[in-house]
Amino acid sequence: MSAPEFADLTLDPHQPLQGQLYRQLVRWICAGRLPAGTQLPSSRRLAESLAISRNTVTQVLDQLKAEGFLSSHPGKGVFVSREVPAQLQKPQGRNWREPANRPLPPLSSYGNLLQTLPAGRGSADLGLPFSPGLPDLKAFPHSIWNKLYRRHQSRVALAGYGQAQGYLPLRLALSNYLRNSRGVRCTAEQIIITNGAQEALNLCALTALNPGDRVYSENPGYRRARSAFQAVGAELLPAQLNNKHLDVERLIKSATGAKLLFTTPTHQYPMGGVMPASARIKLLDWATRANCWIIEDDYDSEFAFQHKPVAALQGMGENTPVLYMGSFSKTLLPSLRLGYLVVPRASAAAFIHAKEMLSGHSPLITQAVAADFLSEGHFVRHLRKMRVLYREKWQHFCQLIRQNIPAPAKLIATSAGMHLVISTPQRDDITLSKKLREHGFGSTPLSLFYPPQKAENSGLVLGFANTDAEQRAACVNILSTLLQT
Repeated sequence: MSAPEFADLTLDPHQPLQGQLYRQLVRWICAGRLPAGTQLPSSRRLAESLAISRNTVTQVLDQLKAEGFLSSHPGKGVFVSREVPAQLQKPQGRNWREPANRPLPPLSSYGNLLQTLPAGRGSADLGLPFSPGLPDLKAFPHSIWNKLYRRHQSRVALAGYGQAQGYLPLRLALSNYLRNSRGVRCTAEQIIITNGAQEALNLCALTALNPGDRVYSENPGYRRARSAFQAVGAELLPAQLNNKHLDVERLIKSATGAKLLFTTPTHQYPMGGVMPASARIKLLDWATRANCWIIEDDYDSEFAFQHKPVAALQGMGENTPVLYMGSFSKTLLPSLRLGYLVVPRASAAAFIHAKEMLSGHSPLITQAVAADFLSEGHFVRHLRKMRVLYREKWQHFCQLIRQNIPAPAKLIATSAGMHLVISTPQRDDITLSKKLREHGFGSTPLSLFYPPQKAENSGLVLGFANTDAEQRAACVNILSTLLQT
């Protein structure tokens, strides 16, 4: 059989060429486009037609020979092996085309749910000004961080595998910080370092829940928390707010058979309300009596502008059924992908094993640098600086909105850490968010925080930490124009 043409074999020059060529040839052989006995072009000719190195082609052909897909015949060339399993052969000649709409195996019920969700933000959108949760990247002390990184970059001990629970010096430094700043009762043995806050949520869902367990989550609330619970088949129920924080009295009266509650008591996300200490005590008492876990997401307690942060729910009693989580994405950099989970001592082993099964250890060098950043006082100094900076941005943004945004739109969450919330009655907030993105500004539609999404909850969640004064003025002007058209 004569050598085939490879005119439609294209490779992405920005991706590893060897892997692409290998996968494409295997695919064509298995699908029958290259039937048994087909002679391949010479390595030189194939390299020239693909405009890649002959060495790259030779390595791929050698690998395919070693795996039995190809065979060499001295003096004749390289052929598709006749020993390729018969079930992989689908001889269809040179006019072969991959069948369209080939049915795929069914997804899980959770996978089908994800298919129905609105498209997520692209990577470019995540870095736009006003994207919620994004800190001021320019204000980060990069020189200090880089100096600490150079201290550790040649350490052989950090180049291998580490403990799934996390780097011990970081857990020690973090336990001291959490006790002193948030009143969290914990030791290093109770802390698990995670790959961001989402992994902490996944760990809680996998370790604490069974399919069908009832989970209460704040409404409106953090969408990715709901996603983690739905992924394990939990029954998700809304926990309503009162004065922009969880309505504890209503929850206690209505929540029956609850296995877990997800709450953001220090700064309700996204509405920014603060749960009073009295309500926290009632909530802890109810959870203990109901034998219900509480996930306390303390996502940005460091940035409070109108009051001193209330002590963490976790530390308000002994042996509370609280799973306390946080991350360094907002206080340091999102790219570090470092979060943490504080669990009761009696349950620590189960959560540690779950972390080991889910992802293993988090990057050791990053943990080592973060440990020094905390223990040497750089973290606390950085937070002090950012509180002052974010307060100035917050005051300026609030003033611009109050002065320029036309009614009936208005501020409805003014003290929410690193973001604000604007209501936009009778407007499609998803369309508004898309139009802002066309002008280079990020946002999140408020309606997406409600399950199910409802038009009457229209609004925008706007981060201000990653903005400058000129961008804030421009955003408000554009938003004002959009709301009047």
